Amino acid sequence: MRRTRVLTAVLALAAGLLAGGPPALAADAPQPATPLAADTYTWKNARVDGGGFVPGIVFNRGEKDLAYARTDIGGAYRWQESSHTWTPLLDHVGWDDWGHTGVVSLASDSADPDRVYAAVGTYTNDWDPTNGAVLRSTDRGASWKKAALPFKLGGNMPGRGMGERLAVDPHDNDVLYLGTPSGHGLWRSTDAGATWSEVTSFPNPGNYVQDPSDTSGYASDNQGITWVTFDESTGSGGTATRTVYVGVADKENAVYRSTDAGATWQRIAGQPTGYLAHKGVLDAENGYLYLAYSDTGGPYDGGKGRLYRYATATGTWTDISPVAEADTYYGFSGLTVDRQHPGTVMATAYSSWWPDTQIFRSTDSGGTWTQAWSYTSYPNRENRYTMDVSSSPWLTWGANPSPPEQTPKLGWMTEALEIDPFDSDRMMYGTGATIYGTENLTNWDDDTSFTITPMVRGLEETAVNDLISPPSGAPLVSALGDIGGFRHTDLTKVPSMMFTQPNFTSTTSLDFAESHPNTMVRSGNLDSGPHIAFSTDNGANWFAGTDPSGVSGGGTVAAAADGSRFVWSPQGAGVHYTTGFGTSWSASSGIPAGAVVESDRVDPRTFYGFKSGKFYVSTDGGATFTASAATGLPAGDSVRFKALPGAKGDVWLAGGAADGPYGLWHSTDSGTTFTKLSNVDAADTVGFGKAAPGASYQTLFTSAEIGGVRGIFRSTDKGVSWTRVNDDAHQWGWTGAAITGDPRVYGRVYVATNGRGVVYGDTSDTGGTDPDPEDPDPEDPDPGPTGACEVTYTITNQWPDGFQADVKLTNTGSSTWNGWSLDWSFADGQKISQLWNASHTQSGAAVTVRNTDWNGTVAAGSSAAFGFTATRSAANSEPTTFQVGGETCTVG
Repeated sequence: MRRTRVLTAVLALAAGLLAGGPPALAADAPQPATPLAADTYTWKNARVDGGGFVPGIVFNRGEKDLAYARTDIGGAYRWQESSHTWTPLLDHVGWDDWGHTGVVSLASDSADPDRVYAAVGTYTNDWDPTNGAVLRSTDRGASWKKAALPFKLGGNMPGRGMGERLAVDPHDNDVLYLGTPSGHGLWRSTDAGATWSEVTSFPNPGNYVQDPSDTSGYASDNQGITWVTFDESTGSGGTATRTVYVGVADKENAVYRSTDAGATWQRIAGQPTGYLAHKGVLDAENGYLYLAYSDTGGPYDGGKGRLYRYATATGTWTDISPVAEADTYYGFSGLTVDRQHPGTVMATAYSSWWPDTQIFRSTDSGGTWTQAWSYTSYPNRENRYTMDVSSSPWLTWGANPSPPEQTPKLGWMTEALEIDPFDSDRMMYGTGATIYGTENLTNWDDDTSFTITPMVRGLEETAVNDLISPPSGAPLVSALGDIGGFRHTDLTKVPSMMFTQPNFTSTTSLDFAESHPNTMVRSGNLDSGPHIAFSTDNGANWFAGTDPSGVSGGGTVAAAADGSRFVWSPQGAGVHYTTGFGTSWSASSGIPAGAVVESDRVDPRTFYGFKSGKFYVSTDGGATFTASAATGLPAGDSVRFKALPGAKGDVWLAGGAADGPYGLWHSTDSGTTFTKLSNVDAADTVGFGKAAPGASYQTLFTSAEIGGVRGIFRSTDKGVSWTRVNDDAHQWGWTGAAITGDPRVYGRVYVATNGRGVVYGDTSDTGGTDPDPEDPDPEDPDPGPTGACEVTYTITNQWPDGFQADVKLTNTGSSTWNGWSLDWSFADGQKISQLWNASHTQSGAAVTVRNTDWNGTVAAGSSAAFGFTATRSAANSEPTTFQVGGETCTVG
């Protein structure tokens, strides 16, 4: 049903609740050209918990429990110790700067833990139209300022697991270094990241490329400067550190050193050659620089590797590899030192795909090693660990492998590995799908089992290709890159499994039969096997169809309104149609290969298509298509369109390009004619949701530019007027793949992002109706129900002068509430500024929150929830007493 716009050469994907915050604008963000109506929405993720490559984890060495994670396309995150979740930090990145959701490197300032830096940019070739930048924050990522760079950075390029390329001088924290790709060399800032200049004395910008023959520039780019490490023993407070080590993507000259604070540089004598140094980690206490080497840049490739230890005082190099070179079929990358016990070192075999990754541990500075698993008698394995993925059960992939493979795997693409510098028992490591970790790591040394679990909640990194919200059954079904997609029966919970039978590597399109929503179809990519699958139970279970000859990819697919037939436009073959569930297909005529296809939501024999500026219509179930006479439509293929449920021939089309027609079009005659909306500057998606109270036409949603402002917009009057429903703090980069409203919940919208998963928003707008029809005077409210109640009050995010909180009110009595009113008082002068999913009044410290028209009925045992943002002073103590109708609630 959707055609995917590919922004990633290798999609990377990640889950949990979105924590909101104050607007976090880039320094040069444009101001809106025209005032727009706006609504206050609360935004969350449909939880998947993980889903993509996490190439970097950074612990602050000056403050306990402060840690950050970077993703290759999905932004950066900060660890929240109290909830063991991750808070997204780059959701403010907007449409024009979408490449800044790719994070090349992170640096956390140990001298001033409030400072954090991110080097951002997704591709160094022309796939990314913008240059890279270094973002700097003095409030731990709650807000950012941007220093633009005169070249591109590549958070999703080959070699992205090496690093960290960005580093803060531990003794003069106004000094930072940045290693760059593409021959741009080593750069330095002396004003805490505000301005940058090249270190012209650095002699080697690197020369390693993954594939020189790649004409796209993706695999043929010079991977450049790969990491920077300071020797903190060679400086003192306020004076720049004297000794700095730098890794270079050059197999013959991989490591350089300066002993005069970066004035001059020398290649370190005696270093190994023939490998790239993925990581360089210094143990200043013992005077050792540890280096993890691979024969390639990763993160997928790597056939040989070594571990070395360099004695900084004597210049002695020692091969400390845990296995002989002849026995490696992988490279080393993940590398960490236990700062509480610096003789303890760990490393990963990041490119050991089969049967599993390997993690090595030494407690004598690399003299001897033990490993996470070993063979007893092949193919049987003995593991030092146990894995508990009950919080993210899909990590088993629904697989049942033969030994020595196991499920879930210990991991793959394991380039990030860190021991908590304050806690020897806690370790985290990144994989291609999640962050794993343990909190009883030292059991390893006692030869007792330690437990590995996902430590990823809040980190959502899926790239979303398509979304559907049927009128019954599951509220959300998604098509995702890399991990296929999910059926969400509860948006707040991780589904047990992605789609299987077949398990597409990426699902490209989804649809359901409008009048029979249990019938669904999906198409996708698979190295070998079918590219189409069907479900008759609302997506709970699937079975494979057969492919027409020549199919090489998923393309787009559409289901007839009654589920009796399907039209499919796969990659590698022309448009085809079938009756039943795809046991045989017939070629459609009159429509070009590669067209986007959709179905009418009322007439089961009417299907639509679009290709290269032409709209096509079939009235015989997809057998033949006829080109519409409609003109003025977008000339390119960056178009998405949908037919309105419940109205035959009502079609909305969004798309275009800057150099041609671009916007939103509407047809009421099955595409015979289209009218372009004059109040929409540009649009890329369109979707429908439940009509507003009192409205007869379904709510429209679009990712668009309206009034000179890019955002997510809603119309309740057929496109006559528009309301922006997101804000500058919630933009998520590129949101052009898919959008849909919820047919059962007014105002709810599901937005596809390219690396931040599925975000969904709920409105504070009641659609203009009185919040309580039985009580026309909101200043004199009914006291509401009485009876037992429980309140859970959770601060989800806070910043220097404000915070965000979620409140859940549960009816623990035996009778249904028909309207409710919750009272509490703040102790520290907090003042609510915005509140959603309820209405409120505040007088001094006293707060009263009342239900809206749609969440006033709360059955016994059920709950109502709302959220708010508020201002605060230095203190922010939580309320201790809540009352409903004069009855004191239990505090959960």
